[in-house]
Amino acid sequence: MKCLIWCMWGTWALLVLMGSGGTGCLEEERNALLGIKAAFNNSGGFTLSSWRDGNGSNCCGWERVVCDNTTSRVACLYLNNTQNPFVGAWVINASLFLPLEELQVLDLSDNHLSDLNGTLHLKKLKRLYLSHNYLQQIPALYKQTSMEAQNLSSNQVEGPNLEVLDLSGNYLANDALPDIARITSLKALDIDFHELSASKLLEGLCELRNLEELHIIGNGVSGPLPSCSCNMTTLRALDVQYNNFSGAIPSCLLNNLKSLEYIVLSGNAFEGSLSLASLANNSNLEVFHLLNNRYRLEVNTEDPTWFPSFQLKVFSLSNCVLNKDANGVIPSFLKGQYDLRGVQLNHNGMTGNFPNWLLDNNVNLEWLELMSNELSGAFHLPSNLSLANMWLFDVSANIIEGELPSSIGFILPNLQYLNFSNNLLRGGIPPSMGNMQLLHSLDLSNNGFIGEIPETLAKDCTSLNTLKLSHNNLQGQMLPRYSNLRNLRSLYLDNNCFRGDISPGILNSSSLMVLDVSHNFLSGTLPNWIGDIQNLQGLMLVSNLLGGPLPSSICNLKYLDLLDLSNNNLGPNIPHCANFTFMRFLHLSNDTLVGHFPEFLSEASSIVTLDLRQNALSGEIPRWIGSLQNLRVLLLQGNNFEGSIPPNLCLLKDMSILDLSNNNLYGKIPSCLNGLPFGYFELPPFSSDVDWTDYWETRDNRIIFELMYRHPYIKMRMIIYISRLEEVNFITKRRLESYKGNILSLMSGMDLSELLALNLSHNHLIGLIPGTFSNLQNVESLDLSYNSLTGPIPPQLTNLYALSIFSVAHNNLSGKLPDRKNQFGTFEEASYRGNPLLCGPPLTSCDGSNQGPGTPPSFNHTREDDSWREAFWWSFAGSYVVAFVGMVLFLYLNLYYQYMLFNLVRKFIPSFPQ
Repeated sequence: MKCLIWCMWGTWALLVLMGSGGTGCLEEERNALLGIKAAFNNSGGFTLSSWRDGNGSNCCGWERVVCDNTTSRVACLYLNNTQNPFVGAWVINASLFLPLEELQVLDLSDNHLSDLNGTLHLKKLKRLYLSHNYLQQIPALYKQTSMEAQNLSSNQVEGPNLEVLDLSGNYLANDALPDIARITSLKALDIDFHELSASKLLEGLCELRNLEELHIIGNGVSGPLPSCSCNMTTLRALDVQYNNFSGAIPSCLLNNLKSLEYIVLSGNAFEGSLSLASLANNSNLEVFHLLNNRYRLEVNTEDPTWFPSFQLKVFSLSNCVLNKDANGVIPSFLKGQYDLRGVQLNHNGMTGNFPNWLLDNNVNLEWLELMSNELSGAFHLPSNLSLANMWLFDVSANIIEGELPSSIGFILPNLQYLNFSNNLLRGGIPPSMGNMQLLHSLDLSNNGFIGEIPETLAKDCTSLNTLKLSHNNLQGQMLPRYSNLRNLRSLYLDNNCFRGDISPGILNSSSLMVLDVSHNFLSGTLPNWIGDIQNLQGLMLVSNLLGGPLPSSICNLKYLDLLDLSNNNLGPNIPHCANFTFMRFLHLSNDTLVGHFPEFLSEASSIVTLDLRQNALSGEIPRWIGSLQNLRVLLLQGNNFEGSIPPNLCLLKDMSILDLSNNNLYGKIPSCLNGLPFGYFELPPFSSDVDWTDYWETRDNRIIFELMYRHPYIKMRMIIYISRLEEVNFITKRRLESYKGNILSLMSGMDLSELLALNLSHNHLIGLIPGTFSNLQNVESLDLSYNSLTGPIPPQLTNLYALSIFSVAHNNLSGKLPDRKNQFGTFEEASYRGNPLLCGPPLTSCDGSNQGPGTPPSFNHTREDDSWREAFWWSFAGSYVVAFVGMVLFLYLNLYYQYMLFNLVRKFIPSFPQ
């Protein structure tokens, strides 16, 4: 019995020893790992803390180390993202890895490496990950002995066992490509996001006959796809998105590569035509992406002779000319696909009814995007259908009509992103949407929805981050009283018919950062509790019926970036405590404000746009206005400002739009204004931590498919750009226009009522027109009318080639008009009327005659000038003689006045005879 027990214990111990891989890692490998640790910590770091020296220390148990269970030798070393992030580019000695002779996997990604000094002499290395470093060349890999080299061809001298090489996100140069092509054992190669531009890049890689995965994303490779790529028959995954490939997509690429499972051709400049019938025999195909091709490629899916042998999981096709000869119909082959997980068919001009069958046939569908097409008809969902896996649904910008299904919230219970904006939907918002408790972003804007916001939506969708219901006909309170949108960051309810007070239900959204309820019928006052939502960065209440003074609690909103309260009755004063340190966009036009220029703005160093138009502000424009160095748009039109234009405005070197019209300004126009650029400017984005939609930003396809299908649930973090919400109402070329968002970056001008313009009309300005205004080369409209300007019009203004509107009407200008050349050849009499001392075409000639518009006026001494002067003097002499003779006759005939005249003469001239 005792012997049996000992045998059992012995057997168990042997099994444990065998299972644990012996007594631990080899001494030379443990020392090598400690040397690698020291190299990583050479700059004073403390990484790899579990790697500790000591008797019996088993390095196979260290973090990031995996040993072979049989030999106890290090097989995998995962050192990705190990180096201190504050360390710059550095070099590690490749010889440190030499003792790890059985190493098969080495991951050095994200470590700021600029080189591996020496040769990485690891004969059994199969996988090498070097992504996101600073490498400019391929590191030297294993080199054979002379005996080994004799048994290999001349182009097979490096890395005989390397199967996977990831070099994405480095700085490889074109001359590094031949080194890659010589690693003929490769099965997977990733060289994404370099500046490689060699047109024959793929031709060199065609020699990698064992290659199964090839990723060349985001380089500058141009030219057509080489025909030799059709010979890479072992490829299972091909991704060449976001390069500059052009020309036709070789049909043999799809015909010959029968092993393809994953193909991405997005973001290039392919042209010509492509028939998806060439994919008919690719029975392994699961993922097909062809996005953002600049509308150069015609894609046909409607060949009646083909029947696909594959069952796709993902199909994405956008920005192309789809089924041109079939009136843009939805690809009918999709009716035979029953295992789809993702479909994207954006910006293809597709016509026909909404494909309800796509939802019926694919109950495992996870995301569907059909935005920006011409799909029509109603959107139906069978009541017994369940799409529990669907998390993204976007059919925006189509012409879908009718009402949303009343049971939509029960059929799509796990939706996170729903976008039906810009359609023709009507009726009420279904209360069943309250069942979508994971809903993160809901956009139903620009439709015809009526009724109130369902209480179930406002109470139960507690995950909502973005709610956008703009441009509908919704009524009632702006939010139900008992709303519970505690995670809401962005609320857009503008352009509806909401009435009553600003809903106190907003208080339950304490994290709110953007609130837009503009263009409604809200009444009452701006509530004092508005200051309790202290994270607000954008507050827009434009064009409502709000009245009363602004509450002092608005001073608590210290993070406001955009405040627009225009077109209300919120005067007469701004609270003295206001101190908007971070504010960049302030709009208070048409708000019955009185008093002087708001003093608190002297500390608003970040202000970019200041709109105080159509109020009753008075006094002078303060000189400290020149200290607002970021100010680019200043709109003060329609107030009672007086005094002169402060020369400090010339300190605003970024000024692009200035409106001072319809005030009581007087004095001379500062000539230094010509130093302002009045040109292109870019609104800087205000980034916040608002994760307003973890949505694949398909409108910017630069990033979407970095996710790949293998990671369909990776969420992309997005940023709110408050500047996109910025709106400026501005008169340009005698029309009131509204400019919003990024279009403002294309606006420029110094304007009192014009865009790309200088307008100082309807003031009391005097003096000369500065000739230096000819330096405003971008100006399109110059309006100086209704002032008291004097002197000539500077002739150098004819060099303003962009000028299309010009008016100096109703001043006291004199002299010859500028020559009718360039743009001045288009200005007619109305531009100059009300200046009687101006002459020259298109007015009367400066010589008094009516010359044609092609006759230049002249001030030279001519024979015609002499005859004019002679006639003038003869007329003057004749008039004088007639007057003298008339007076003599009068005195001769009237004795009383004759007597009075002689007495007057004797009084002043005593010596005059009696």
